[in-house]
Amino acid sequence: MVEPTPQLESTQASQERSVFFTGLSARLLWLTVAFIMLCEVFIFAPSIARFRVQYLEMKLDAAHLTLTALEAADMVDPELQRRLLNQAGVLGMTVIRPGMPARTLGPDMPSRIPLLFDLRDDMPLTLIADALSCLIQPKDMVIGATGWSPSDPTVLVEVILPEAPLRRALIDYGLRIFLLSLLISVVTAALVYLSIQWLAVRPMRRLTANMISFQDSPQDGDRVMRPGGRRDEVGIAERALADMQTQLRTALTQKERLVGVGTAVTKVSHDLKNILATAMLESDRLDQSDDPEVRRITSGLVKAIDRAIHLCTKTLRFAKEGPPRVERSDIEMTSFLGEIKAGLAPVLESCEMVVSVPPNCYAHADPDLLRRAIENLVRNAAEAGATELTITVEPESGGLCVVVTDNGPGLPAKALEHLFVPFSGSARSGGSGLGLPISRESIRAQGGDMVLRQSSEAGAVFEIRLPN
Repeated sequence: MVEPTPQLESTQASQERSVFFTGLSARLLWLTVAFIMLCEVFIFAPSIARFRVQYLEMKLDAAHLTLTALEAADMVDPELQRRLLNQAGVLGMTVIRPGMPARTLGPDMPSRIPLLFDLRDDMPLTLIADALSCLIQPKDMVIGATGWSPSDPTVLVEVILPEAPLRRALIDYGLRIFLLSLLISVVTAALVYLSIQWLAVRPMRRLTANMISFQDSPQDGDRVMRPGGRRDEVGIAERALADMQTQLRTALTQKERLVGVGTAVTKVSHDLKNILATAMLESDRLDQSDDPEVRRITSGLVKAIDRAIHLCTKTLRFAKEGPPRVERSDIEMTSFLGEIKAGLAPVLESCEMVVSVPPNCYAHADPDLLRRAIENLVRNAAEAGATELTITVEPESGGLCVVVTDNGPGLPAKALEHLFVPFSGSARSGGSGLGLPISRESIRAQGGDMVLRQSSEAGAVFEIRLPN
C-alpha cells in the first residue's frame, strides 16, 4: 500500500474532524437513537397504563387491609379512621363482601366524585387513554376507582383518592422510562457506530484513499489496490477495484505503446508513400516499354504499388483525423440515396442496387458523414461479389433505420471477431480494415450506431440507426 501524500493526509484529517456530524456512521448513530426512542414511544404508553392500574390496585389492597385492621380492633374512632385512610393514601372507601352488608369508611370523603374508574372490565386502549389523560390533566381532582381486592378476589373495593399523587407517580415513572430508553438507545447506537466504523467505514476510507492515490499515477504498479482476505461485500469491492485498476493500468500501458507505434507508423507511411510514388513513376516508364513481357510484369507491379499507396494514404488520414465534426441538416432520403447510387455507378457495374424509401422520409443527420458510411457498405458489398444490393429506410419511434442488405458470400469468421477494430476487421485481401471503423465512428458521432444484424452464406445485413 502506498503511503498517502501530505495533501491526502490533510484531506483525510479534515474529513475525520467532521465525520462525527456528517459521516455515514454518524448518521447511522443518530438514526439508531431516533428509531429506538420511537420504539420506546410505543412501549411508554402501555407501560404507564399498567403502572397506573398497579397504583390503583395497590390503593384497593391498602383500603381492604385498613378495613380489616379496624374491624379486628373493633375501632370506630373517626380520627383513627382518618389517620389510617391517610396512611393508605385514600380519602374514603367502600368494601362489599359476599353475604355481608357494604361497609363505608371516610369521614372526609367528598359528596361528589367527578371521575370514577372501573378496573374490572377496562380495555387496554381505555387504560392507555386514562393514563395519558391523567398525565396531561392540569387540574387536581378527586377520583374513584372500583375493582377486586388483590388480597381477596371475592371482595369488591371502591376507593376515593386525590389524583395529584397518582400524576406525580406517573411523571416520575415516565421520566425513569425515558432516561432508561435514552441510555439504551445511546449505548446501542454507540455499539452500532463502532461496528460500522470497523466493518465498513475504515475499509471504505482505505478504498477511497487508494482510488485517489491511483488517480494521481495510474501507471504506478505499487498503487494498485491490495485486497485483504475478507469474504464479505467489502472484500468483493476490494478485489473488483484491484482487477479494474490492473486492467486499466494494462490498457494505459498498451495505449502508450500504441501511441508510440502509431507515430512511428505515420512517419513510416509518409516516407513509404513518397518512395512508392517514385516507384510508380518508374513503373509507368516500364509500362511504356515495347517488350510485351516487360509490360505484363509491370502491370502487376503497378497494381501492387497502387494498393500500397492507397493503404499508406488511408493510414495517414486515419492517424491525422480527429473526431468527426457533425453538422446536421434535414436530408430527403429518396433523392439522397439516388445521388449515392448515381455516384457509385462505376462500382455497381455488376451489382444491381435497389432503394426502398417511404414517401416524405427525412433524416436529421450530417449528409457527408452519412454518405461516407453508406458508400462504404455499398463498396464493400460490391467488392465482395454481391450481385444484388437493397437499401431500405425504416422509420422508427425516435429516429429511422437504414438497412443495407446484399447477397454476397457474407463475412468470414475471422473478420467478424474484429469487425469494427481498425486494421483488424478487413474481410478481403488487401483491405486496410479502416472503412467500417471510420463509418461507425461517423454514425456514433451523430448519436446513432452501425451494427451487423446478420451475416451468412446468403449475404450480410447492416443497420445504420439515426436519432431524430
